[in-house]
Amino acid sequence: MGKPRMIILVRHAQSEGNKNREIHQTVPDHRVKLTPDGWQQAEEAGKKLRSLLRPDDTLHFFTSPYRRTRETTEGILNSLTSNTPTPSPFPRHTIKVYEEPRLREQDFGNFQPNSAEMSRMWQQRADYGHFFYRIPNGESAADAYDRVSGFNESLWRSFGEDDFANVCVLVTHGLMTRVFLMKWYHFSVEYFEDLRNINHCEFVVMKLNPDNGKYILQNQLRTWSELKRERANSRTTDEPASPVPMRKRWGGCHDGVDGDDFARRQRARRQNTVDLFSDDDSVGALAEAMQKAAEPRGRGEGLQALEEESAQSDAVNVQMEPPGSGKRFHSPERLEILSAGRDGGGSRSGAASPNRSGPDDSDAEAKERMSSLPVRGSLALALNGELDGDAPKHRVRADALGDQSDVEDENEGKEDDNGTNIERLEAKDRSFEESVR
Repeated sequence: MGKPRMIILVRHAQSEGNKNREIHQTVPDHRVKLTPDGWQQAEEAGKKLRSLLRPDDTLHFFTSPYRRTRETTEGILNSLTSNTPTPSPFPRHTIKVYEEPRLREQDFGNFQPNSAEMSRMWQQRADYGHFFYRIPNGESAADAYDRVSGFNESLWRSFGEDDFANVCVLVTHGLMTRVFLMKWYHFSVEYFEDLRNINHCEFVVMKLNPDNGKYILQNQLRTWSELKRERANSRTTDEPASPVPMRKRWGGCHDGVDGDDFARRQRARRQNTVDLFSDDDSVGALAEAMQKAAEPRGRGEGLQALEEESAQSDAVNVQMEPPGSGKRFHSPERLEILSAGRDGGGSRSGAASPNRSGPDDSDAEAKERMSSLPVRGSLALALNGELDGDAPKHRVRADALGDQSDVEDENEGKEDDNGTNIERLEAKDRSFEESVR
């Protein structure tokens, strides 16, 4: 028969796991079934498929063996072969259906732990890069890529069979659809991680070009970088710049203080104490006296210096706020440097970034000064992969999970009072509640 004229990838319909993530703690992933809305989506997908086909087309279905994909295939076939409202040109007995384990979803381990642990793991996966991050007791997207590569080779060999259909339908999962396209069209890892997920029962159509024998992708794939650019263009110039993104520090334990918390509690060390307190006159005077006391001198001279330090220290303590007042004795100008954040440098480089640095961030002037600091220019942008001139700005780190479709949340895509909700959308997409399922 030769190559099929069309290859169609379909993501399964809405499952119970999409409605309630906690179900994966008690039900194996491969046994999760469709919701009533999911069955309706599958029926509608069958009608849509029928409109794409020619009356003389023959079909082969390859489906993941998971229950939700098999039920999606059943729903598609029900409406595709139905004789209502008109007789169907595709009798059920003429359609071949194969279960293909290599099209199953990425393995996320066995029964999932509690939501808190899954949220920690999903955040770690987003920071590490979800193509290479291997789920404990499961697999990475790179592992899924390997088995999809084997399936693609088998599929290609079957094109030479005389009885192979001229339309091939693959019923699979969201991430597996992106992995299939990545293998077929040689997408880079960075582009894969920039891709957003397709919706439930959304069709990804590949049509054969008879002139060169290659398949042309008919869909415009959605990416996070394009969504950001669209939202950025719609913003007004008065809106503040986005905060410097957090970077994970690895290490630590699962339920103790992780590396990020440990780093957040540490203050950076200065070579010269005078530099640290240079903006505070009284404290700076004390620091200078301390430095002089440390210099080599005679016995009498040293005792006199210590007495002077003690007197100056008492004067400084009078000016400082009492313990527990919650106020700092640093000047506002110095404060913005102290809390500049991990990617922005400053005297607390390695600590939390400005958007998490404390109550002083409410000061509008301090925020404005923070956004104009030179340390936020090159380093933060370079770490974020945004200094490539006119080159495509695909981020090096995983851009959130990238695993949630844009219609599973009824509020998704809506704008807030500031005209954009992209940061909230990304933060939500990184969470366990918006995982791939």
